[in-house]
Amino acid sequence: MRTTQQFFVAGTGIALPGRPVSNGTVADLLGLAGDWIERSVGTRSRHFCWDPATGNLTHSLADLCAEAGSAALDAAGLAGGGLDFLVLSTATPDTLLPTTATVVADRLGLRDLPAYQLQAGSSGPVQALDVAGALLAGGLRAGLVIGGDVTDRFLDVSRPAALLSPEELYASALLGDAAGAAAVTARPEGAALTVHTRLHRFMGLGRAPGLIIDWSGSVRTEPGRRMLYEDHDAVREHVPGLAAGLLDDLLAGTGWRREDIAYVLPPELSGRMTARISDRLGLDRSRELSGVTEHGNTGNAAALLQLHRLAAESTAGERALALTVEPGKWVVGGLALERTAGAPTAAAP
Repeated sequence: MRTTQQFFVAGTGIALPGRPVSNGTVADLLGLAGDWIERSVGTRSRHFCWDPATGNLTHSLADLCAEAGSAALDAAGLAGGGLDFLVLSTATPDTLLPTTATVVADRLGLRDLPAYQLQAGSSGPVQALDVAGALLAGGLRAGLVIGGDVTDRFLDVSRPAALLSPEELYASALLGDAAGAAAVTARPEGAALTVHTRLHRFMGLGRAPGLIIDWSGSVRTEPGRRMLYEDHDAVREHVPGLAAGLLDDLLAGTGWRREDIAYVLPPELSGRMTARISDRLGLDRSRELSGVTEHGNTGNAAALLQLHRLAAESTAGERALALTVEPGKWVVGGLALERTAGAPTAAAP
């Protein structure tokens, strides 16, 4: 579905836990060759919500989402009492109940408002902004969109590489923890980014999942059940084409030309895949806003981390396209954005 009802991003914020964890640290813990991660994945560092040396948890998803949300509200100049809703997207909630969205609302001092939680992968921020846009179009004034993911249930770099499945080994090199947030408004109240078009489509009819992240309770266990699985061949084959089609659809929906686009926010699956996607898009890579090599694949945070950079680095009149491709059951999501006049809206992490 393509939607053209405009709304505005009035502030952004991000949260990256702890200090960056280098490839060398991860390689030493796993017993890998020092350059294997960068050669295979294209990532140089990432942040973890847990201590690689001890495995102890240092941050929860709610911690990161509350930090990013608070920064976005500060950047927008919105007090918590001025919000009408919260929408949070994640694939890795802290608990099934209570939802992480309600815990974050409590942390931020919010009350008497709906707190929605979407279960999604990397397309989650676009889905959350789609919901936010509909709520704003229905008469609400302002809301907060948050996306984030954490890896503590799925990564264990204390186990040597020889004991890890191929999926676990690849994920240990690929994934990072983060959260991002955007305060959104129905009117351009000092907003620096206009959301012109948003597009969200399920593309997985008849296709096997390209990514599975399972959730197992304490009672029901099934031998051989995959908790983490990725079809790397399918991802390499399908993601670049889906991204290219999404870019064309956004251009058609806005009437913009390729030469009108100052920035592209590409899907951030890995450093190597981002390069492959950019080659398929056929755009100058100097237009690309991507930090996947520095913070890894951050799932639901990725597009919002990019939006944070766009708010900080773009100037009035510049246009951008944000592209997400979620290989789980093949979902795409995109945004057409334009920087408007006004104060910068990106708060420092």
